[in-house]
Amino acid sequence: SALIYLGAAGSNSSSSSLSHHHHQNHHHHHHLRKVGRSRHYASDVSEERKRARNIGISAHIDSGKTTLTERILFYTGRINEIHEVRGKDGVGAKMDSMELEREKGITIQSAATYTTWKDSSINIIDTPGHVDFTIEVERALRVLDGAVLVLCSVGGVQSQSITVDRQMRRYNVPRLCFINKCDRVGADPWKVLKQVKDKLRLNCAAVQIPIGLEEKHDGVVDLVTMKAITFHGQHGNDIKVSDEIPSDLKDLANEKRKELIETVSGVDDDLAEIFLMEEEPTVEQLKEAIRRSVVSNQFAPVFMGSAYKNRGVQLLLDGVVDYLPAPHEVENIALDLNKDEEPVKTVSDPKAPLVGLAFKLEEGRFGQLTYLRIYQGTITKGMTIVNTRTGKKLKVPRLVRMHSDEMEDVKESQSGEIVALFGVDCQSGDSFTDGTINYAMTSMRVPEPVMSYAVAPKSRTDSSNFSKALSRFQREDPTFKVHQDEESAQTIISGMGELHLDIYVERMKREYKVDVEVGNPRVNYREAITQKAEFDYLHKKQSGGSGQYGRVVGYIEPIVQADEETRSTDVIFENGIVGNAIAPGYIVGVEKGFKEAANGGGLIGYPVQGLRIVLTDGASHAVDSSELAFKIAALNAFKVAFKNAGPKILEPIMKVDVTVPNEFQGTVIGNINQRKGTILDSVGENDDVCVTALLPLSKMFGYSTELRSMTQGKGEFTMEYSSHSTVDAGTQQELMTQFSK
Repeated sequence: SALIYLGAAGSNSSSSSLSHHHHQNHHHHHHLRKVGRSRHYASDVSEERKRARNIGISAHIDSGKTTLTERILFYTGRINEIHEVRGKDGVGAKMDSMELEREKGITIQSAATYTTWKDSSINIIDTPGHVDFTIEVERALRVLDGAVLVLCSVGGVQSQSITVDRQMRRYNVPRLCFINKCDRVGADPWKVLKQVKDKLRLNCAAVQIPIGLEEKHDGVVDLVTMKAITFHGQHGNDIKVSDEIPSDLKDLANEKRKELIETVSGVDDDLAEIFLMEEEPTVEQLKEAIRRSVVSNQFAPVFMGSAYKNRGVQLLLDGVVDYLPAPHEVENIALDLNKDEEPVKTVSDPKAPLVGLAFKLEEGRFGQLTYLRIYQGTITKGMTIVNTRTGKKLKVPRLVRMHSDEMEDVKESQSGEIVALFGVDCQSGDSFTDGTINYAMTSMRVPEPVMSYAVAPKSRTDSSNFSKALSRFQREDPTFKVHQDEESAQTIISGMGELHLDIYVERMKREYKVDVEVGNPRVNYREAITQKAEFDYLHKKQSGGSGQYGRVVGYIEPIVQADEETRSTDVIFENGIVGNAIAPGYIVGVEKGFKEAANGGGLIGYPVQGLRIVLTDGASHAVDSSELAFKIAALNAFKVAFKNAGPKILEPIMKVDVTVPNEFQGTVIGNINQRKGTILDSVGENDDVCVTALLPLSKMFGYSTELRSMTQGKGEFTMEYSSHSTVDAGTQQELMTQFSK
């Protein structure tokens, strides 16, 4: 089974990476997983566990992911009839159990569904295909051992497929590709295959060729076994396998099989030997070589079919079992909390101490369900487990296995399995152990929210549901933050973008029947200083009895980084006093004062970042000094120094990818320039062009509506946070004027 260690977390070992190039934003992701080949543990892994699979089906919106998932559940005997996700018959597809998704036709919840195919048990983790819900995606990817990337045979690789693929690469997830919708007019799987090579830079090759496309799409030729497979009957259950490859496809099949063998030989030594000897590998040899190169994340086999027309889904399931890794073949790294988050490998052994990760919370009709991925050991009903974030102990009340929204009880669950707990109070991202070790599975990097709304329930009577909803959403989604604004006493919700926050406002209405008033969206600005400024501030107050006295001397300066991109967000306080000018007990007060002052800058009251505060001297009074006096001195010293330090407002800049048909390129680029954007790149892709630009978030409001109207609904965009950078003088003046009102 596969265990090979990566060395320091975050080191880029590109040999194992599927990509030919590393993403420039790679340096700050800890690679907490590594896949490779070596032969420990092979003996004690039971056959059943070798055949288990945890997979995700990841895709661009509308490439048919939900339909595919549903067909998989249908063929594996979990669903008795087939519905379409678009809800033509009023019953949505099985996996999306939230009502909101039924309306928007997009998948949000990542439900884990257990199913079986032939001798394998498969957990399908439904990953949200939407870029605004990235934390869900990332958490789901942490739990997967392999994935199926679904692409549309007409649309091909779109901006979102790239985002999803980027996330899989970040977590080193081995993947198969499935080119869906081969029955659609304009289907061209070979074009899509080329895009997967060029745009996603995956080392891939087809393992099938289609028999007929568009309305003639009947099945595929399997290039590994060289058999023609066609699907018949109302649900494509009736599969005919023939050694007779249609005569017009023979040459293509031979050519593509050769390509497949060549590509895999490039990354697999055993197959390369056979290939160099110019021998034909046997079906078994080829299958094993493909499996080895997929598990080591060096190759992605490409399958074809049409979920909607029931073509090729069963073969994709065979591919999942044949090629994707079992849980013990993927190495997972835990962090030892007793040793300052030192990385440790988890052992895929049911007898080892328990380690599990709560990756998803759901409020079902039955109460709070917590989905748990077990990384090592065994969890049993009734045992006592410890939440390593809070240190709380709890008894496992009930273990269940979920099928979308039905569930079955289980007695125990072993490493590599996914199980749901009932009535356990925790947050997603918490880790559980049996108490003998103190591991966490994630120190999940949670991106800072970039946008806020002020929200309030329209009617007084809703306020208890309103706060219930907010506290639940925060538990489910760490990128969704709620705080009280002290001055205006408003409730502020913050998140990763307009859609992200709108979804939660919608959900309050839908799930909690709370109508919400939403204030104007607010951008999360930051403030910074551009030069060093000194302070020498005396806070003195005489009022009968003991007064207040505290003097602080020192300077503030920006933390300068070599490259502008990685502007530091820290506020560092250094006590540079030699001797006892200020009693050590009061230094705490000084630090508190500075940190509090930095929390609301002097320009427009947003947190100041990227500065160092150094205390060099001070004075205290035998009677009148107190921690409070020094806190007030520091608060005021900061205000004075901040004004003299060339203060600037920083705004969040988003990296935006817009994909539009060619004829709209001019309009879209013009509009980006109008919104003060910087175009980084614009790449033609057949009839589409993908424009990449950096835009201030403040200029992105209402963009989705405008893009739709500019492009007759054909354009789409994704955005992610890039950095904070300074606003121009005019904007700064304007913001300050608004603020002083």
